[in-house]
Amino acid sequence: MKKILLISDTHGYLDDKIIRYAQSVDEIWHAGDVGDIKLIDKFKLIKPFRGVFGNIDDNQIRKELPLNNIFTCEEVKVWITHIGGYPGKYKRRVSENLKSKNINLFISGHSHILKIIYDKKNNLLHMNPGAIGKHGFHNKRTMIRFEIDKKVIENVEVIEFDR
Repeated sequence: MKKILLISDTHGYLDDKIIRYAQSVDEIWHAGDVGDIKLIDKFKLIKPFRGVFGNIDDNQIRKELPLNNIFTCEEVKVWITHIGGYPGKYKRRVSENLKSKNINLFISGHSHILKIIYDKKNNLLHMNPGAIGKHGFHNKRTMIRFEIDKKVIENVEVIEFDR
């Protein structure tokens, strides 16, 4: 079993609340718009880190993180990308590949809107953790903590803070 902290859109912002939650999990996953290369180093000092670059990230971050991160955690095939859309409104590059890559959990960021949706058509769970940074239009800073136990995604918890 793995405990995961899923974040996105930090835009260079990291505080003690995020760090405290990061210390309580096995891995940290970031769905893009990191905003500062130093954040990647800080996260890696806390726990194993996986992520993707976002549209605001500079060349330094783009050299460190991929556009798409596809991997298996426990027995769940995961795809993280920053701009991917959501069920019924996926970006073309995403919708063309979801089935062929046998994805079980599709994660995107970018919108600053937290969403957890089961996609019946593609038989997968979609997550967007919203934005945990302070830059943007969102009123609440949000992230998601959950567990993966073999093929099961469970104990999903939405965490929110005032801006």
